[in-house]
Amino acid sequence: MSHTPSHPGASPLGKPVAYAEHYAPELLFPIARQGKRDEIGIAPAALPFIGEDLWNAYELSWLDPRGKPVVALASFRVPADSPNLIESKSFKLYLNSFNQTKVASAAELADTLARDLSAAAGAQVAVQVEPLSMCPERPIGYPEGVLLDTLDIAIDCYSPDPALLSADHRQPEVGETLYSHLLKSNCLVTGQPDWGMLVVRYQGAPIDREGLLRYIVSFRQHNEFHEQCVERVFVDILRQCQPTELSVWARYTRRGGLDINPCRRTPGLPAPASLAEVRQ
Repeated sequence: MSHTPSHPGASPLGKPVAYAEHYAPELLFPIARQGKRDEIGIAPAALPFIGEDLWNAYELSWLDPRGKPVVALASFRVPADSPNLIESKSFKLYLNSFNQTKVASAAELADTLARDLSAAAGAQVAVQVEPLSMCPERPIGYPEGVLLDTLDIAIDCYSPDPALLSADHRQPEVGETLYSHLLKSNCLVTGQPDWGMLVVRYQGAPIDREGLLRYIVSFRQHNEFHEQCVERVFVDILRQCQPTELSVWARYTRRGGLDINPCRRTPGLPAPASLAEVRQ
């Protein structure tokens, strides 16, 4: 099934909808990434990053061939260079459409999910499905770095301002990881709050930590999807601070049984460890 990207306002966000009782791939609602990338000066053929959007699902169930329910965890990795992101409420509705659908096995379900999600994203989506009978675990941890939240500073800016970011290029390069639990942004369509942890790992001139924390908090009244916020942070730090290497990722708390964890990094850097944030 093919999906045509649509305007976010046409998505099921903020609207009453009926849950489908059986498999309904048409529920998936793709949104083109490029519109928001145009706003921050990213050309379609010149992405300054690689990365992915890691989704974790906690409310996945289907029926086995004899009608007995199966419950599972699942993860989905959507590549950052896919032309489309997938709107989260449509993703939730799609997953719930399996609730009364008979599926032969978890492997068959994973194949179906990968096919449908790849068609919506416009690129190959990696899928892992783990029935709870297999006792899957999700480790929780904190980044190995410096927590910014204890800085004793005044803040009065709650809309993203790249001018808050700076680095001291008179100093020797450093390699460090800085993080904050104070990230809050709002859904682009509904304005509902999205909460998360933001991690910045870089190599380069020392970034001003107070300015970085002010910048992270400045998203507090900003309306944008999770993936778009992380790309904005990446681009702003890259331009304002000019690190030689940069990795930015967020761990957002779950909504509707899903959490979204976008990561963007300069080519050559490894993906971060898939440790859940304690609020997830």
